[in-house]
Amino acid sequence: MTVDVHVRDLRSFVAVAEELHFTRAAERLYVSQPALSKQIRALERQLGTELFRRDRHGVSLTEAGAALLPHARAVLDAWGEGAAAMDALRAERRDTLVIGMSTSPVRGGLLPAIRSRFTAAHPGTTVRLRQVTWEDPTAGLADGSADVAFVWLPLPDQDRYAWTVVAEEPLMVALPDAHPLAARPAVDFAELLDEPFLALPAGTGPLRDFWLALDARAGRPPRIGAEVAGTEETYEALAAGLGVCLVAAGNVPLLTLGGVTARPVHGVPPGRYALAWRREDEHRTLIRSYARACRQVTGRA
Repeated sequence: MTVDVHVRDLRSFVAVAEELHFTRAAERLYVSQPALSKQIRALERQLGTELFRRDRHGVSLTEAGAALLPHARAVLDAWGEGAAAMDALRAERRDTLVIGMSTSPVRGGLLPAIRSRFTAAHPGTTVRLRQVTWEDPTAGLADGSADVAFVWLPLPDQDRYAWTVVAEEPLMVALPDAHPLAARPAVDFAELLDEPFLALPAGTGPLRDFWLALDARAGRPPRIGAEVAGTEETYEALAAGLGVCLVAAGNVPLLTLGGVTARPVHGVPPGRYALAWRREDEHRTLIRSYARACRQVTGRA
């Protein structure tokens, strides 16, 4: 009897077979545990045999499951190779490279210099810039709307991405001109522990934590004065006295427009600005070439 099984079903089967734990397999597949269990039961009914033995001691493969596993892996490997070949073909045909960013990389003419090197190698390629809000710390990589992106590290779900660091910059604290610390030549971060801070949206995860300097607080939770999702919002919140915020030295001119000042701050690590891309796209010629141009311009080749 011929049985048609979906690739998704085989992927779920292999995940459970390798983890021998439904919850861990569900986390690996980004699905709920009940949904995964239901899917495996449906596959077993379709095949007419149990693939897993479930008891109070845990989960183990049945004889049928053990027999199926190497073939399921082979099918998934073959499918992955086929999908990669199709992706590579589509990538080679594309003549547009979309560059995401939430903060413009104005540092020393960086963007024009990279573009010049890149277009010299790919004169027929259109380079398109895509500005996004700070609500997406991946600047379009996560949802696929950007091919490469200038981002601040750390990234959420960072195992999905590769990057090359563009710059490491000391952090400064931006605060209203009238703030008592504004008259100081420099500030220790310990002096800011009780200050209300401007924070990135909660969905930005580890990047929000970095700009709140959680690692420098010795467990003391930050006071949040307001959430901000862009440069203009940040400037307005600072000018209104809603809080202070850490800012990379290269971005200080974007915020000190009048009524706001910035001072060096000691006791926090530097910010790391990077060009990033999805690991699954590392084979794409345009992405490799743009990353190479970036490393050449920044001296990190």
